[in-house]
Amino acid sequence: MAAAKSTKKSNTSKEELLTYYREMLLIRRFEEKAGQLYGMGLIGGFCHLYIGQEAVVVGLEAAAEEGDKRVTSYRDHGHMLAAGMDPKGVMAELTGREGGYSKGKGGSMHMFSVEKHFYGGHGIVGAQVPIGAGLAFADRYKENGRVTFTYFGDGAANQGQVYETFNMAALWKLPVIFVIENNQYAMGTAQGRSTSTPDIYTRGEAFGIPGEAVDGMDVLAVKEAGARAVAHCRAGKGPYILEMKTYRYRGHSMSDPAKYRTREEVQKVRETQDAIEHVRELILQGKHAGEDELKEIDKEIKGIVNEAADFARESPEPGLDELWTDIYA
Repeated sequence: MAAAKSTKKSNTSKEELLTYYREMLLIRRFEEKAGQLYGMGLIGGFCHLYIGQEAVVVGLEAAAEEGDKRVTSYRDHGHMLAAGMDPKGVMAELTGREGGYSKGKGGSMHMFSVEKHFYGGHGIVGAQVPIGAGLAFADRYKENGRVTFTYFGDGAANQGQVYETFNMAALWKLPVIFVIENNQYAMGTAQGRSTSTPDIYTRGEAFGIPGEAVDGMDVLAVKEAGARAVAHCRAGKGPYILEMKTYRYRGHSMSDPAKYRTREEVQKVRETQDAIEHVRELILQGKHAGEDELKEIDKEIKGIVNEAADFARESPEPGLDELWTDIYA
C-alpha cells in the first residue's frame, strides 16, 4: 500500500479541493446507498462497490478534457458519476428500471453514455482493454487530440489480451492511458500470490510503454500523474501506464465476505489513508471551509443520493416490448 498521508499544506486552490471533496463524497454516499438497496433486494445480480477507490477516477477526470473517453470494468458506478452521468439514471439502471441509462436492461455492470463519452462497464475480465485501444485508434485516425482512459484491475492485468493490446497500442502510438486500479486483492487473492512483480506498471517496458506507480488514495497525486500521462498521449508519443495503488473497503462484490483479509487491515487503511478524509483535512487546515460547511456539503450530497434512490424506486420496470430492442448480434 501507499504511504500514509502528509499533513503539510496543499498549494491546490480552495475551489479545487472543495470540488474533489464533493465529487468523492458523492461516489461514496451513492455506493453506500446502492449497498443498502442491494440488501433490500432492489438490486439484483452482481453489484461491485467502489468505496475506498474514489480518488482514482476523481483525480483522473480532473486531468481530462471535453471529448476524452473512458471505458472500465464492472466496478463502474464511480466512473460514471465522476464523468458527470446523472445519479438518477445510474441508480435506476442498478435497480433495473426504465429510467436507467440502459433502460433497465444492463444493470450494474453494463451502462453507457455517448453524451459523456463513457463507453461502458464490462463484465468480462479485461475485455474493456482492447476496446479502449480501439477508441484511441479512432481518435488517432481522426487526429482530434483526444485521449482514452482505459481502466482495469490488478487481477485483469494478468489477462493475455492486455498484453496483445499493449503491443498494438505501442506499435501504432495510440493515445490511450492504461489505468491499473490495483486494489491489492483482485477478486479475492492478494497481489503477492497472483502477480510475479510487485509493480505491475513495469510490464509495459517490454513494449516501450512508459509508466509509473501512483498513490491512488491521494487525489492530488492522481491528478498530477494524470496530467503527465495526458500530456504524453496528446503529444503523439503513444500509450502510458498509470498503476494506481488503491484499496477497496468492501468485498469484491456484495456477495463477497472478504475473508482473505482481516478487519483490522481494512480499518487501518480507513484510519490512515482514506482519500476523502485526506482532502477534508487539507480543507480544514487551509481554512477553506469549516466543519459546519463540510457538514452542509454532506447533507446536500445525501439529498442528491436519496433523490436518486427515490427516482429509481418510482421508475417503472421496462416493458416487454423492450425485450427485443438494442440487440445487434
